[in-house]
Amino acid sequence: MAASALLTGSPWLRMRLLPDAPARPFRHLHLRRSFSVRASGADGSPAPVRVRFAPSPTGNLHVGGARTALFNYLFARSKGGRFVLRVEDTDLERSTRKSEEAVLADLAWLGLDWDEGPDVGGDFGPYRQSERNSLYKQYAEKLLDSGAVYRCFCSSEELEQMKEVAKQRQLPPVYMGKWASASDAEVQQELEKGTPYTYRFRVPKEGSLKISDLIRGEVSWNLDTLGDFVIMRSNGQPVYNFCVTVDDATMQISHVIRAEEHLPNTLRQALIYKALGFAMPSFAHVSLILAPDRSKLSKRHGATSVGQYKNMGYLPQAMVNYLALLGWGDGTENEFFTIDDLGTVTLNFGAISFAVQKFTINRVNKSGAVFDATKLKWMNGQHLRSFPHDELIKAFEDRWTDTGILQESESGFAKEAAELLKDGIDLITDADAALTNLLSYPLHTTLSSEEAKPVVQDKISEVAWSLISAYDSGELGQALAEGRDGWQKWVKGFGKSIKRKGKGLFMPLRVLLTGKLHGPDMGGSIALIHKAGVCCAVTPQSNFVTLDERFRMLKDVDWESLAKEQETPAVPAAAS
Repeated sequence: MAASALLTGSPWLRMRLLPDAPARPFRHLHLRRSFSVRASGADGSPAPVRVRFAPSPTGNLHVGGARTALFNYLFARSKGGRFVLRVEDTDLERSTRKSEEAVLADLAWLGLDWDEGPDVGGDFGPYRQSERNSLYKQYAEKLLDSGAVYRCFCSSEELEQMKEVAKQRQLPPVYMGKWASASDAEVQQELEKGTPYTYRFRVPKEGSLKISDLIRGEVSWNLDTLGDFVIMRSNGQPVYNFCVTVDDATMQISHVIRAEEHLPNTLRQALIYKALGFAMPSFAHVSLILAPDRSKLSKRHGATSVGQYKNMGYLPQAMVNYLALLGWGDGTENEFFTIDDLGTVTLNFGAISFAVQKFTINRVNKSGAVFDATKLKWMNGQHLRSFPHDELIKAFEDRWTDTGILQESESGFAKEAAELLKDGIDLITDADAALTNLLSYPLHTTLSSEEAKPVVQDKISEVAWSLISAYDSGELGQALAEGRDGWQKWVKGFGKSIKRKGKGLFMPLRVLLTGKLHGPDMGGSIALIHKAGVCCAVTPQSNFVTLDERFRMLKDVDWESLAKEQETPAVPAAAS
């Protein structure tokens, strides 16, 4: 669709590129000393909501970018608006199609489906900046014709000299305006010589500009601190702030929700809006995501990209939930949300039901939010365990089979293992370690540990020989064959026979049978270990130690020597 049609054909926004009357040089236009503008329809009514997320495909999708995308998505959905995806790939040296595909894949994984974009199309395309150069040149020429911009023939050396002079005078490093007042003859002379030139925007030398930021309130700038800035480079490539303004205006973006680091760009963009006769969108600048030390979150703090968390086993539901809470809350103690919850909430009053906005921009905090990886992992566990029961069991089973811990089996082992271990697993990838840990038997390491000393000193050898006897007689094996119920019945009788109960019974039994001091329910653990030995569901790489092997190890322990070692006080390092 032609750019002019995009601008004039809209039912809600009439954007006049230039006055119908002959253009006057911009330096003669009257500019109020202070001005602010906002988006509205042709009839003064609020513009339909259109928001955009505009990633640069020069790397992975950072969690900060993902949160910005999420806030845009939620705002659009809560307002019944459109969520636009635009790829800002004007950095030709660093932008790659592979990076673009990765960013889009991460956004799709999070569930942020866009209404318009490079892969789905739309009425306001193209949706890649690299495909919109003719549009930028068209508007640059219009600004040149109106006098809003001028050709600047300064060399790199001259610009560096200006910076040095400004530095010596303790002034901001702004352009001194050498070519701002050049005559037509001087310009024509440089054109005939073929001197390279940029397009510079003519900034008023006095006055101020202010915007009403939806998060930060009123923000203002003095225009004399800016200086004339470049909108088109000498190689014909447009500058970021010019591209963004043209794109947001021609795509009829009503609200620009972005990171606070873009706040300084707003001044340049607002001036371009004004010069082209575009209505300004509403702005909302979101705080940065901070590391625990309150510095800007970066790679030195660990994983920072969505793709990394995806590969680590995090769920998209948990990422969305946690990112939404970084700087936003619904005003309650509730922290558990799905993406649908965040968009709208349905209220029912008898036979009448209606949806209300859950996510609102006025509840976004303007202070920085700290990224807590521990809380994210906890939240992932909450979402994982909220899966329907059958789906959760299947997820664990598929994981164990894919990683080679389990063999295909109809024994029901995987289901029992998932039931036993699920409450201690926050990441699906942690399921591997949870199961292999259950199947392992680090008896000697545990017995020689400082933590096991009270258990060993409580005559563990007596429990061990009685347990060995019960196993050799077949009594314990028969009980375990009956599952957890068989175990509970047996352990009750065993405790009576050796006159032990409670911790004095179960702690030594846990150490002797599992080789560990801690773990999930012991009855379920022992029943599962027994089942693994008879159903052949686990592979050799699971490091499984069978009950037969465990009891052989118990018989080989020199219990008398072990007890003496544990009774001997540790020798201080200095004395030794």
